[in-house]
Formats: sequence, C-alpha cells, structure tokens
Amino acid sequence: MMEYLNIHHVSIAVRDLTRAKQFYSEVLQLQELTRPPFQSKGAWYAIGDQQLHLIECPDGEALREGPINSQDSHFAVWVKSYRDTIAWLEQAGIPYEARPESVAGFSQIYILDVDHHIIEFDAAYHS
Repeated sequence: MMEYLNIHHVSIAVRDLTRAKQFYSEVLQLQELTRPPFQSKGAWYAIGDQQLHLIECPDGEALREGPINSQDSHFAVWVKSYRDTIAWLEQAGIPYEARPESVAGFSQIYILDVDHHIIEFDAAYHS
C-alpha cells in the first residue's frame, strides 16, 4: 500500500502567463520559485511546503464564467487570519464570497483568479 505524505503541488492552466503571474506574484504576493526549463511556459509558487504550478495554455477553458460555485474545481489555502484576509482582499479590490461560519468547521473565503479558477482561503473561526 502507498503511504501518502501530503500534496506536493497543484497545477492549473492559465491563458496568459504574464497576466497570471501579475495576479499571483503582485496581487496575491506568492513567492515565485525557480522552475525547470520545460518546453512549456509556466511559473511555480510556494505555498507553505506545497507548490502551485501555472502552465500557459492559451486555448484553455475554465469550467465557469459566472459566479463562484464552491462545488466546482478549486484549490484551498489555509490562512492565519480570516479578518486580515478579508481586509486585504478589500484593499486590493478583489471580489470575494465569504462564509465566516461555514458548516465545514472553519471560515471560508472564495475568489476567482484572472482565468476564473476558484481559490478558497480557509481560517479558524473568528481569527
């Protein structure tokens, strides 16, 4: 039987790498990592001990064009403070959907990136 340790990375397709990097590097302020010289264009980011990989795919299609639907594909990042994250998103002008008392057992905040990928930020209740 395999022994699972953790998720190493999540990869998502982006239509325009320059635009996506501006969002993830400058808006979300993730730390960019050195990426091997693959034939494809992309960027790697650190999120704690895990990674987010962006791969440029100009013809890629997200499954959504409308409002955030948490039942659709998404990735989640645990954040230190729900209140600080809300304040930061508001200051950055990023629309979000907040669920401060989620039945999940922790607070949830959902946003869309520039390619309409859903990103979930999770935090302890009342943090």
